[in-house]
Amino acid sequence: MAFAVLALATSSFAQEAAVAAPAAPDLSHFSSLRIGMDTVWVLVAAMLVFFMNAGFALVESGLCRAKNAVNILSKNFIVFALSTISFYVIGWGLMFGDGNAFFGTSGLFFVSGADNSPALYPGYEAMNPFSTAVYEGVYGSIAWTPVPLWAKFFFQLVFAGTCATIVSGAVAERIKFIAFIVFSLILVAFIYPVTGHMIWGGGYLALNNFRDFAGSSVVHSVGGWAALAGIIVLGPRLGKFKDGRVNPIPGHSMTSAALGVFILWIGWFGFNPGSTMAAMDGTAISHILVATNMGGAFGAITATITAWVLLKKPDFSMTLNGCLAGLVAITAPCAFVSVGSSCVIGAIAGVLVVLSVLFFDKVKIDDPVGALSVHLVNGVFGTLALGFFYDGEIAATIAALPPALAEGQTWTALDQTMIQLKGVLIVGAIVFPASLAAWYMVKGLFGGVRVSADEEVEGLDIGEHGNEAYPDFTPATHK
Repeated sequence: MAFAVLALATSSFAQEAAVAAPAAPDLSHFSSLRIGMDTVWVLVAAMLVFFMNAGFALVESGLCRAKNAVNILSKNFIVFALSTISFYVIGWGLMFGDGNAFFGTSGLFFVSGADNSPALYPGYEAMNPFSTAVYEGVYGSIAWTPVPLWAKFFFQLVFAGTCATIVSGAVAERIKFIAFIVFSLILVAFIYPVTGHMIWGGGYLALNNFRDFAGSSVVHSVGGWAALAGIIVLGPRLGKFKDGRVNPIPGHSMTSAALGVFILWIGWFGFNPGSTMAAMDGTAISHILVATNMGGAFGAITATITAWVLLKKPDFSMTLNGCLAGLVAITAPCAFVSVGSSCVIGAIAGVLVVLSVLFFDKVKIDDPVGALSVHLVNGVFGTLALGFFYDGEIAATIAALPPALAEGQTWTALDQTMIQLKGVLIVGAIVFPASLAAWYMVKGLFGGVRVSADEEVEGLDIGEHGNEAYPDFTPATHK
């Protein structure tokens, strides 16, 4: 009898415990909250990158003469509108649409197709940009982030616009406005997306383990190669090279240039950390932001010192470009190298940019703002630096990339460097000839890409726009 009572009591307690046990919690709202936070982070970062257009406008106009200020400001303003149209109509699809190893073939002609919405893949937090998984929709290469399609589009659009803006400064003070407009449309619609697809769109270079976290190659070296092609087609400004000598043509406002670099520096805190596209990944965001800042800071210091030694004066324009060079160089490796390595990368970039400016002058390549030295030379260097300073633990922790890319394989810095070198050569081999062909095509369409000598002497502000930036100033400012 006692055993029966005990059994009944035990059964009763068990039933009560079963009833009292809480049901498995519904965590779906946490997933929705995280997606919302990620979306806000991506859009805020994208707005910071968009604000970099103001930085480029101020830097380029400040480093050029007053008589061309309206023209340069106009180019920097219109280029984002042009980029928006080109990227929306065709560029996005070619870059991120599912396709072959070289360009997308799905979701072309206006952003379209199924969105890779979060509901399609719960547990997304385990995904990363280097995943080879395929998801529903036509933009599988960017399905690793669950933020809405339009957030992805806008974030990538501001990067495309940055690439086109790089060209503006390099071809300043002698290009026809219409020629720049048409080339910018071609660059963002076709040239930029092809190499972008190969690297960020799951194409050939991505499949071969080429890495570029935020765009030293995808954005900066592509813009640099396109700018170099434009400079070659245009030729130097009148009076830049005379009797075998380099004649400096100083800009009209170092105040404008300095403010522009400050804007670009803060914009880079969206450019690089924003590429995590995940607000909750605080470890990655903070590492990338600090590495980015170190690159810019060390670049500014070493450029100042190098200019002081070689030019006998701490040329302020070199300091400004040194900061930008360090930021460009750390853009690719920021998620793959230690903070200490980012200091070294920035320091080397600062030296390189000064030597590069002097080199381009020596070979009579006229780049009014130093865009080639900042974006092309240091875009290439930063891409290679990812390999030189590659850290498997950092790659695993920050970029969510397995330290060994194949089972039993030890991945070394040398292995990664050789892959990076191959990628650099391929990007240059595609972008430079394509840009050269585009420039010559534009030249044929408009009877030349360069303004007349009289207009160049008078200034493009009057000849191209009928405006002046400083109408109340004396004519002496127009020399």
